[in-house]
Amino acid sequence: MSSRQHSAKKQSAPSRRAAKVSKAVKAGKGASTTYKPAREYSKKKDYNKLALALHKKLRGKLAISLKAPLESKDDWSMMYSPGVGAVSTQLYKRPQDAREYTSKRNSVAVISDGSAILGLGNLGPIPALPVMEGKCAIFKAMADIDAWPIVLDVHTPDEIVAAVKAIAPSFGGINLEDIAAPQCFEIEERLQQELNIPVMHDDQHGTAIVVLAGLINAAKVVEKRLEKLRVVVVGAGAAGRAITLILAHAGISEIIVTDSTGAVYAGRPGLSGYKKALAEMTNGNRLSGDVMTVIEGADVVIGVSGPGTIAPAHIERMAPQPIVFALANPIPEIMPEDAQRAGAAVVATGRSDYPNQINNALVFPGVFRGALDRQLCHITTEHKVAAAHKLAALIKQPTAQEIVPTLQDPRVVKAVASAIR
Repeated sequence: MSSRQHSAKKQSAPSRRAAKVSKAVKAGKGASTTYKPAREYSKKKDYNKLALALHKKLRGKLAISLKAPLESKDDWSMMYSPGVGAVSTQLYKRPQDAREYTSKRNSVAVISDGSAILGLGNLGPIPALPVMEGKCAIFKAMADIDAWPIVLDVHTPDEIVAAVKAIAPSFGGINLEDIAAPQCFEIEERLQQELNIPVMHDDQHGTAIVVLAGLINAAKVVEKRLEKLRVVVVGAGAAGRAITLILAHAGISEIIVTDSTGAVYAGRPGLSGYKKALAEMTNGNRLSGDVMTVIEGADVVIGVSGPGTIAPAHIERMAPQPIVFALANPIPEIMPEDAQRAGAAVVATGRSDYPNQINNALVFPGVFRGALDRQLCHITTEHKVAAAHKLAALIKQPTAQEIVPTLQDPRVVKAVASAIR
């Protein structure tokens, strides 16, 4: 057990709660006395009903538009036969010119097998289609990228990799989405190795980048060094793994990951695959037990699991000025008001109706904008960490209620894209 844990244990619960009222709070940098949703409209409108009506009216969110007219004889002759043959001949001689002569330069395929749709689980490819359309709409609205929704009725890594490789020549990038763990790890890694265009599983890395950006600024609010934070990640799935990897790469050495069995540690019976690899790089003291046990003295808890997995009692056992990221959607691991009453200094969720929304839409449009513009073959871990720092830097004076930009901030895409070079 670490010395920090011993010192935390010596404090009584009342004294720990009293310690949380630091000079940062008194100065208005820490937790506020009230923590109300940013917008009340979500309680007044039935967005499920409204979304069904809108999608039925629109019959999908996307359409194809022409960049030039197809009206006169000359239009037809240049846009199609006979003129298009000259373009095909040019690309036969120089395939690398496809980005100069076709839509490949500005196109991304958004691909899913529907095995992990939002918080709904494995519903299959057809139910995934409106979600993929939504991601494509975000690509276009935020970064002017032409993205194409593609749902696959295959589910093994071999089948998905083969399908994506078969269609890859049409695109400048591949955005994997809503593919269940652990298959998503193998699929992404193989495609990154076998394709010469950028591939990113957004559920993993988009979320991880925004978490790091938020944590950079949250650490400033509570006046702690990022590298010295002790972090507990509740949930060892796709997002939990990616968050752990990026935080470790950013210099945070004390990270403990928990799953439904408890703390992940080297030598834990039954560990295999990616969890075994996580165990080798985290939890250096090999702490065992549930979240309540390992959270003692932690500075940060990051929930990427489900409702109810973080309780006020957990937060009360944390170090002074605890940071709580409860990211399950639509119902977080703990509601922000409950976290704050338990002593949390900074709270973030994945929801738009509370401050500090950790939303991967802050990242993936800019990441692919930068990758497409610079014609990169790979998006590296260094790119992701740099993107997090660029995103965090948009908030000049972080507060407990503002640690990341909003989706409406027009600076976001440009800032993130500038890191992908």
